[in-house]
Amino acid sequence: MSTAALRALLAQPGLLVMPCCHDALSARLVEQAGFPLTFMSGFATSAARAALPDTGLLSYGEMVEQVRTLTEAVRFPVLADGDTGYGNGMNVRRTVEGYARAGAACVMIEDQVAPKRCGHTEGKEVVGFDEALVRIRAAVDARRAGADILVMARTDARDVLGFEEALARVRAFADLGADLVFLESPRSVDEMRAACAAVTVPSMANMLDSGRTPMCSPRELEALGFKLAAYPLLLLDAAVDAMQRALETLARGEPVPPRIPFRTLRTVLGFDAYDAAAEAYRIDGPKRFVSSSDAS
Repeated sequence: MSTAALRALLAQPGLLVMPCCHDALSARLVEQAGFPLTFMSGFATSAARAALPDTGLLSYGEMVEQVRTLTEAVRFPVLADGDTGYGNGMNVRRTVEGYARAGAACVMIEDQVAPKRCGHTEGKEVVGFDEALVRIRAAVDARRAGADILVMARTDARDVLGFEEALARVRAFADLGADLVFLESPRSVDEMRAACAAVTVPSMANMLDSGRTPMCSPRELEALGFKLAAYPLLLLDAAVDAMQRALETLARGEPVPPRIPFRTLRTVLGFDAYDAAAEAYRIDGPKRFVSSSDAS
C-alpha cells in the first residue's frame, strides 16, 4: 500500500517536499501538517533514539524496529535510511527485506565504508566501485524477488573521490535498477543540475542548513531537476531548541508557558479517537464477578 502510494507520488509532476522524521510522533506531525511523505533520517534517529552521533552506532535491529514504530503511527509513505546495508550483499538483501516487512516504502543504501558517517562531516570513506555496485544489485535483487519496497541508491563519493566518480556511480546505480538516486553533498548549483541530468530516475536533494550543498528553494530545486527534497534535521533542530529553551527558563526559576494548548496535544496523540472507539466496550456500572462454579 505505502509502496504503491509512493510510486503514484513519484509519477506526478512537481517536487515532493519531504521533512524528515526520527520517531513516531515526528512522523505523525509531518503527516498531519499535510506533507505527502517523510523520510526516517539516520542522523536524527541516532540522536533521538540513543543520543548518539550519526557514525554507524545503531544496529540493523534498532533501525528496523524504529521503522516499524514509525509506519504503524502513520498512513502515508515512509522512506528510511538503511545505511550501508549492515554487511555484505546478503546483509543488504536482509536489510531491504526487513525494511519492507516493517512497512517502509523505500530504503536508502549507500556506498560508505562501515561504520558510516553523516554525509556532511569529515572522515568519510567509500567502498570501491565494484563493491558499491554489489550493494545496490543485492538491494534491487531483494525487491525483484518480492520485497514490496523501492530502492534509493546513495553515493558519498563526491567528497572522497570527486564529482565525476560520484556521477559514474549514480549512473551505474540507475542502470542496475535503483528506483531513485541520491548524490550526497554536491558543492554547487551546477553540480546539482548535472547530478539530476546524469540519470533518468528521480533524484533527491538533501537540504541541510550549514551543510556543503547550496540551500535552494523548492522552486529552484524543481528547476534543477530534483524530484525529492529532504530536510533531514528540520524537526530535530526545532525540538532540541524548544526543549533547551524550556529547560533554561525552568532552571532560572521562571514559569514555562505551554507552547501549545493541552487540548492540541491530546488531538495529536489521538485521545479523542481512542475515547470514541472505547465507547463500544464500555460496561455501565460496576459488575460483580460470577465464577462458573457460582453459576452452577
